[in-house]
Amino acid sequence: MSILFVLHILGALLTCLALALLLPIPFSYYYHDGSAMAFIWASAICLIVGTALMKLFKNKKELSVREGFAVVTFGWLVFAFFGALPYLLSGAITSPLDAVFETMSGFTTTGSTILTEIESLPQSILFWRALTHWLGGMGIIVLSLAILPMLGVGGMQLFQAEVPGPTADRLKPRIQDTAKLLWGVYVILTAVETVLLMGGGMSFYDAICHAFATLATGGFSTRNASVAAYDSAYIDWVITLFMFLAGVNFSLHYYALKGRIGEYFRNEEFRFYLTITVSVTLLLVFLNQGTVYSSWVDNLRYSAFQTTSILTTTGFGTADFELWPVLTQYLLVFMMFIGGCAGSTGGGMKVARLLLLFKHGTVQLYRLIHPRAIRLVKLGDQPVAPDVMQSILGFFALFMGVFVTASFLMAASGMDLVSGAAAVIATLGNIGPGLGSVGPVDNFAAVPEFGKGVLILCMLLGRLELFTVLVLFLPSFWRK
Repeated sequence: MSILFVLHILGALLTCLALALLLPIPFSYYYHDGSAMAFIWASAICLIVGTALMKLFKNKKELSVREGFAVVTFGWLVFAFFGALPYLLSGAITSPLDAVFETMSGFTTTGSTILTEIESLPQSILFWRALTHWLGGMGIIVLSLAILPMLGVGGMQLFQAEVPGPTADRLKPRIQDTAKLLWGVYVILTAVETVLLMGGGMSFYDAICHAFATLATGGFSTRNASVAAYDSAYIDWVITLFMFLAGVNFSLHYYALKGRIGEYFRNEEFRFYLTITVSVTLLLVFLNQGTVYSSWVDNLRYSAFQTTSILTTTGFGTADFELWPVLTQYLLVFMMFIGGCAGSTGGGMKVARLLLLFKHGTVQLYRLIHPRAIRLVKLGDQPVAPDVMQSILGFFALFMGVFVTASFLMAASGMDLVSGAAAVIATLGNIGPGLGSVGPVDNFAAVPEFGKGVLILCMLLGRLELFTVLVLFLPSFWRK
C-alpha cells in the first residue's frame, strides 16, 4: 500500500472541503452574523494543506483495495478535524473535542449534539452544521468520485467502502457515472422537500437546513426544540414522508424517476422496510392512545413521525418519547439497531441484513428437520452468495461486540447504565437521541471527555459499517 498516494488523495479531498466551506458565507453576510471570516480562514487553511499534500505526494493510476479503505477512513477523520474549524474560529464552540464531536456527528449524519442553545448561534454556523449532514449523507467519497476524474480509476474500491449496505449497486458501467446519478437523485429530492417545507411556512433558510438534515437522515435542526418548534401537522407529515424516502435504497428512486415505480414493490427489502414502518407505527398508536394522546389524529401524526425518525436513524423530534409507555420506548430502542435500507443514507445494521439473518435462521431450522434438503437463502428471486451471508453474520457479531465494549467504556467514564448504552447505540447506529441523560430533549454536552472520544469513534464505525475502519487495525493490512 502506498501511504504517499493516500496522502495525495486526502489532499484532493481537502480542496473539495475548502470549496464547501465557502457556501455558508452568503448566509453570514445576509444575516450579518459576523462569522464570514471564520469560513474564509477555514477554507484557506484547507486549500493550503490540501494543495501541499497534492504537490508533495505524487499521483498514480491504480487505486488498490487497501488504499481505498485507508482513503475512506482517513478521509472522514480529516473532514471531521478540518470541518471543525468554523466552530472554533467563530467561537461557536470553544472546546476542540466538542467541535470535532459536532462535526463528526454532522458528517456521519448521526445528529447527536453537544450544543445547548442552538438558536443563539450564527445562522451561517447552523447552515454549515446542516451542510455537513448533507455532504455526509450520500457520502463525501461518492461526491468526490462524481467530481474528481482522478478518482475514477479504482473508484469501485472507494464506492464499496463508502456506500452503506451488504452490497453496492452500480447503476452504470463507470463508477463515476453511478456516483453522479445517485447525487442527482439526492439533489432532486432535497429541492422538492425544500419547496414543500417553504409551502408550510418555513423560511428558505430553515427549509433548506431541514431538507439537508432529512435527506441525509441526520437530524440537526435550527431550533432548540427540533421540528416540534414549528407545531405544524403539515411540516411533520412532509418530513415524515421524506425521512421514509431517505431510508429507501436510492437506486429504487432512480428507477422511479425513470418511470419504473413498480421497482419499489418488486424489491423485497423495500416491502419488509414498509411493513416494519407501518406495523410499528400502528402498534405505537395503539399503545399511546388514551395514555399519551386523546386524539387519534395527533396520535398517528406523532407516532408515525417518531417511528420513521428512529427507524431511518434521522433523529428529529416532535415528542419526548421518554414520557411514552415503557413498551413503546423498547420498540423504538429495538428499531435503533435496524436502521434504513441498504444503499440509503440511513445508519443502523440495515433492513437487508436483518431480513437475511431471519431467513438464514429459518433455513437452519428447516435443515434440522430435513438434513439432506438443499434450501438456499434468497433475497427476492436471487440466491445470496455464501460469502455475502458470511459477511452479514460477521457484521452482526462485530456490531454487537462493539456495542457491548463501547457500553462498558461509557460506564467506566461515569455514565449510568441506561444513558451509556443508549448513547452508544445512538452514535453507533448514527441515530442522534438516546435515552436517559442523552434523551430526545437532552444533549451530549454533559458526557465526560473520555466518553465523547468513545462516541466519536462509534459514529465513524457506524457510518463506515465497521469493516472499513476495523480492517486498518489488522497488522496484516500494513504488511507488503
